[in-house]
Amino acid sequence: MNLRIGIILGSTRPGRRGDQIASWLLDTARAHGGADYELVDLAHHDLGNLDEPGNPNHQQYQHEHTRAWGELVDGFDGYVFLVPEYNHSFPGALKNALDYVYREWNDKAAGIVSYGGWAAGVRAAEALRLVLAELQVATVRAQPAVPLIPTFASGTFVPGEGLEASVGDMLDQVMSWSTALRGAREGKMSPAA
Repeated sequence: MNLRIGIILGSTRPGRRGDQIASWLLDTARAHGGADYELVDLAHHDLGNLDEPGNPNHQQYQHEHTRAWGELVDGFDGYVFLVPEYNHSFPGALKNALDYVYREWNDKAAGIVSYGGWAAGVRAAEALRLVLAELQVATVRAQPAVPLIPTFASGTFVPGEGLEASVGDMLDQVMSWSTALRGAREGKMSPAA
């Protein structure tokens, strides 16, 4: 069975530039191969502000949007988070989406592609790593970063030199770790001997 990797666009801001990067990233990932890739745009999911009364660890969801989100998240073997930097961290919409469910994230791998001003969103990526660790998501080392100023100089996204190779390295790591962690998840599901 092929690995399924979700590419999660972590910004819902109107006028965002992440959608152009996400489109390029999805095409690049599909050309790279090795897994089935799907773009998950948080702007297309009606999560609102966290409105579940219970602890997500218990998976006793009261709302259909939470159940649908949980099923989507659970269906992936790994993730690539495309994250902008807002005030030295990542957007609240992404934090909210992460907090909606818990077990669905566990024992999976993730890569992070950050974007932002001259720092290219690296502080947001580092803040995101802390949250993902608590969700039991293993983040890989390769971390492509996109500085907005040169890549959007013409008004549309033009990937910088070396970005495609950097993304390829990250995808290889995500696939490798996702394969290993799939075995860990399957081991948890099988009854004890």
